[in-house]
Amino acid sequence: MNHIPPLSPRPLRHLSHVQRRVLTTAQLRGQGVTGADANERCRPGGPWQRILPGVFLLRPGPPTTEERLHAALLYATRSPAPARAVHIPVQPGAEEPHPAPPYADALITGPAALALHGFTSAAPLLSRGTIDVLVPRMRRLRSTGCVRIVRTPALPAPAFVTGVPVAAVPRALADAVAELTDAGAVLRLLTEAVRGGHCEPASVVKELTAARLLGRPQVVDAVDSLKAEGRAIAETRLYRMVHEHGLPDPVWNVDLRLPGGPRLGGLDAYWPEQAVAVELDTRTPRQDRDAGWSEYARKREHLERLGITVVHITPRKLHEAMEQQATVVRTALMASNDRDPAAYVVVLPR
Repeated sequence: MNHIPPLSPRPLRHLSHVQRRVLTTAQLRGQGVTGADANERCRPGGPWQRILPGVFLLRPGPPTTEERLHAALLYATRSPAPARAVHIPVQPGAEEPHPAPPYADALITGPAALALHGFTSAAPLLSRGTIDVLVPRMRRLRSTGCVRIVRTPALPAPAFVTGVPVAAVPRALADAVAELTDAGAVLRLLTEAVRGGHCEPASVVKELTAARLLGRPQVVDAVDSLKAEGRAIAETRLYRMVHEHGLPDPVWNVDLRLPGGPRLGGLDAYWPEQAVAVELDTRTPRQDRDAGWSEYARKREHLERLGITVVHITPRKLHEAMEQQATVVRTALMASNDRDPAAYVVVLPR
C-alpha cells in the first residue's frame, strides 16, 4: 500500500467534480472486476492500490485530497450506488473519469469539513492526516487508516461543498473541538466561525452543549470570548441597519431609570421622543432556561407597562434579514403617534 501523506489544505477549496478514481469492491464487481482481479492490480508496482478496506484507487501514486475525501465517504457509506459502466484503466496514469456516487448515511465533519467550508485556522489541524466521518450511531464501522468514525444519534442534513457532503459549520466545529486540548486552537476556530460570518454564536454554543463540551476548561474561555465577539459584530450590524436604511439616529447604549427610582435596564438603542427601544437578543440556547432569561423577560414587561415599545432583534436576523428588521423598527417609530405618551424616564449612558 502506498504511503498516504497528510491532507493538504490548499486543494480543498478547488475540488473538481470529475477524475474521481475511487471505487468500492462492490462497484468494481458491478463492472465485472472480480476480487482476484482487483487484488492482482494492487500488487507492488501495479496500476491500482487499496487505500481503505474495500476501497480502491484506480491509479498509482499518492492519493489527492479529493480522492481521500471520497474514499473516506465510500468506506463509511451504507450502500454506495453502483458506478456507471466505464472502461477500467489498466495502464498507470490512464485518465478515465466516472460520475461521483451518492453517499448514504455519511458526512465529512471535524477539521476536514471546516477546511471545506473555508476555515484557514483548520489547516494546521489537518496535518494529522485524519478525515472525520459522521455516521449514525448504530452503524457497525471502525476507524481505520485516515478515517476516524464519529457517531451521532441522528445524522444532520448535509451541506454540499464542491459536491462533497459535509456537516454544517456548528456541528463540524463541535466535532473538531472535541478532539482538541489546546485552548488557543479552540479559540481560533470559534473566533473565525463568527468573524468569518459562517454562523452565529448561539448555534455554536447549542452544538457544544449537545456534545457536552462546555465543561472543558479549554472550551469555557473560548465560549466567553465567542459571546463577546458575537455581540460586538451584532452591534456593528445594528449601527449599519440604522444608517443604511435611513432610520433616525437613536441614543446608543443607554440605561433607563425612573426619576428618583430604580434602574430599568440597559438598551442598545433608544429613541426618546418615540419611546422605542432596541435590544439585541444575544442569549445562547443554554441561557434560555436559566434565571437570567426570567430577568430578561421581566425587564421587557416592565418597560412595556411604562409605554416603551421594545424591539428585540437577534444577531442572526440582523445578518440574514437586515432590511426586514429595519422595517420593524420603522413601523414601531411611526406607531408611536397613535399611542398614549410613555412614562417619563431618565436616560443615562451605559
